[in-house]
Amino acid sequence: MRVYYKLKKINSIFLFLTCMLCILFNCSLFSLSQESLREVTVLLEWVPNTNHTGIYVALEKGFYREEGLKVNVVQPEEGGAAPFIAAGQGEFGFSHQEQVTFARTADEPLPVVAVAAILQHNTSGFASPVEKRIKHPRDFEGKKYGGWGSPIEEATIKALMERDGADFSKTEIITIGAIDFFAAVQKYVDYTWIYYGWDGVASEVNDFPINFIFLQDYAPELDLYTPVIIVSEQLRVSEPELIRKFLRATEKGYQFSIENPELAVQDLLKNAPEINREIAIASQEYLAQEYQADAPYWGVMEVERWENYARWLYQRGLIDRMLDAEAAFDNSFLPGKGN
Repeated sequence: MRVYYKLKKINSIFLFLTCMLCILFNCSLFSLSQESLREVTVLLEWVPNTNHTGIYVALEKGFYREEGLKVNVVQPEEGGAAPFIAAGQGEFGFSHQEQVTFARTADEPLPVVAVAAILQHNTSGFASPVEKRIKHPRDFEGKKYGGWGSPIEEATIKALMERDGADFSKTEIITIGAIDFFAAVQKYVDYTWIYYGWDGVASEVNDFPINFIFLQDYAPELDLYTPVIIVSEQLRVSEPELIRKFLRATEKGYQFSIENPELAVQDLLKNAPEINREIAIASQEYLAQEYQADAPYWGVMEVERWENYARWLYQRGLIDRMLDAEAAFDNSFLPGKGN
């Protein structure tokens, strides 16, 4: 009997030690797997919002980990991600066609290149309360615009008014900065420039009727890609497989967002709980139709769109030389190309 209990005790000790070794072994494997992940930084161009949902879905669903990546999402200082990406302070950044065009045609060009379009069409335009009766660019006459004070705003308003047979000198432009759209049009100005995917949707949620004018309805060359994902020229040359891995995972995140907007937005809200939940859900449903839209696959860009917008900027003296459009973006890393 004593021998039986002694053997039982030895077996229990052996079982305990075996379990401990398994735990330690698994922890070691987990530690090694953590160390083996390639760490990369993604720089946003603005506060987290539904433009970025695919990134957060890929994070939460483990799509980046499946590609061997540990992704850190960072919100940079005001001014966009392009200067930071060019300086090597992040591998991937959110930007837009306008910024990339300016960056590559500057006196001291920034070596950045777009590798994926988040949205296929420009969802921005001029918005105003319905009582202002601004339904067309000609209705800007006698009205006050509030914006950031950039030359491109003036050029855009002028171009749209001229194409609608209106006199640009009859609208007033003032700088209001980052004032909330609703506060701006109720207190200071008649119309301003918004993205329908957020402020336009918010007007519906808040039962605040607006009139909205898409830029491309009057100037097709203003149907630019905004936002886009950018990398540095150095990364494009030195680590093409890293870009492919990142975009494979990111594409999965955006495809999930297209197919499951209500579920996808939960991953965004988990990472940015300060966002208005009701507006975020409505915005996600809107953008689910815009991420790929009429394109053959997510992220793809057309050279004609880059050329047309650059020519529009050049003809108005907003850039000093024409953009080499084919060098400004690169579709070759996208999953839709077979990567």
